[in-house]
Amino acid sequence: MIDVRHQISDVRRTLGDRTLEAGEARVLTISQSYDTDVDDMWEVVTDADRIARWFLPVTGDLKEGGRFQFEGNAGGTITGCDRPRSYAATWEFGDQTSWVEVRLTPEGPDRTRFTLRHTAPVDDHWEQFGPAAVGIGWDSGLLGLAMHLSAPDAPRDPAEILAWSASDDGKLFMRLSADAWAEADSATGTEAEVARTRASNTYTAYTGG
Repeated sequence: MIDVRHQISDVRRTLGDRTLEAGEARVLTISQSYDTDVDDMWEVVTDADRIARWFLPVTGDLKEGGRFQFEGNAGGTITGCDRPRSYAATWEFGDQTSWVEVRLTPEGPDRTRFTLRHTAPVDDHWEQFGPAAVGIGWDSGLLGLAMHLSAPDAPRDPAEILAWSASDDGKLFMRLSADAWAEADSATGTEAEVARTRASNTYTAYTGG
């Protein structure tokens, strides 16, 4: 059984600013520590078979300079790789391009912190939905990672995941994730009411109400 409150509280979330040539951007950072060594974690986040067990099926050339595509989601180009510590990639969905960076930090011989930074331009979509628009998805990814590491050989069942997402527990998870990203939004100086409205807009978009 998934303890959604425990999972949400185990995750660190921050939000920062960055200036790109194209304009203003926000940098979402999400991280969690897991009971596995850095070499195993590297395999978990770079091997196509392992990735499919906790995130989504992926195809492509998973090496620096290679293109990748997640099934039904984003694709992109791997722009940097420092095995077993980090990699970076573009994150292309529809006509939007953003950037992700994954870092693995040992916290002892058998524990590793997974940190993901997602840099996204500020646009009308951001103004309406805020950081939860991508934050809920990454929270779900870290939940999948925790479940995979607790049972590495268990297959990912899309039908079971979809059913859980529509359940009361699944909706609570998304509500708590949205609220946590609203707090991160407020911490950057966004008015609390604006941050909460953005989070509610995102929660409604994910759940239908």
